[in-house]
Amino acid sequence: MSTVNFSYVDSALAHMEAGGEPPPFWRHFHWGLFAGPDDDPARYFAAAEAMTQRVLDAAGLAAGARVLDVGCGFGGTLDHIRSRYQGCRLVGLNIDVRQLRAAVRLLSAAVDGDGGGDDGGTGGSLPFVTADGCRLPVAAGSLDHVLAVECIFHFPSRKAFFQEAARVLRPGGTVALSDFLMAPGALSAVAGTMMGNVGGDGPKDGPRGGLGEDDWYGHMAKPLTSVGYERLARRTGFEPLVDEDVNERTLPTYAALRGLADASDSSDGVSTIDGIESLAAKGDLQYHVLSFRRT
Repeated sequence: MSTVNFSYVDSALAHMEAGGEPPPFWRHFHWGLFAGPDDDPARYFAAAEAMTQRVLDAAGLAAGARVLDVGCGFGGTLDHIRSRYQGCRLVGLNIDVRQLRAAVRLLSAAVDGDGGGDDGGTGGSLPFVTADGCRLPVAAGSLDHVLAVECIFHFPSRKAFFQEAARVLRPGGTVALSDFLMAPGALSAVAGTMMGNVGGDGPKDGPRGGLGEDDWYGHMAKPLTSVGYERLARRTGFEPLVDEDVNERTLPTYAALRGLADASDSSDGVSTIDGIESLAAKGDLQYHVLSFRRT
């Protein structure tokens, strides 16, 4: 069974293991969709729910669907679906078994021992599976929707994920996700940040502060542009459906995240959040909701 040592995940788990209630970010693990850039960061929970729903709308999800949530975190998206869509068959997948165990607990489901092999445990009728998002242990053509909410940049290969999504989806099924995209012409600014050049004209000492391998959020692959995503989708058997830049409506998220990092006494977390926010405020790094139909 696998574990992934991302600092922000470790912080959340340590808090919960100490008996603390999980704050809303740790339920959802993704940016919020606020009313606008000046909205109150304290509304994060409602904004995170709104982002979840926006991804589901982009997927075209309806009652009775067969859904795989890849990179499911602590199960917030699956719980959102379960409480709003009747008769769906849901599976959560994550490479980190610790997150899946937390998902079972947070969804108040029964833990099935050690899961027997690669299963992270089952919660009632909702199974969780420990696996790589680029190697899905799912039968070909067996799903209606594959979700990847704010996680695809952690994967070894976006192309491999899309190829696997194409394999497991029925014709006409959809993959829906949220991701950070580069604005056209922003490569140098974004690449500099990913190498640790946050908040200055030259590289910082060491990797901290960027979006690199050892950072607060772990490894983050170089972002694509919208054109890059369209090319990737078409080459792997998909046609684009939705590409919505919601970046301005995510901006209050950064203040909410700084509060969590401060509470964790993480200067690395604050530095990273500041760096990403700087790019997002300039529009060089954009937050998009995207979906694609299997041809």
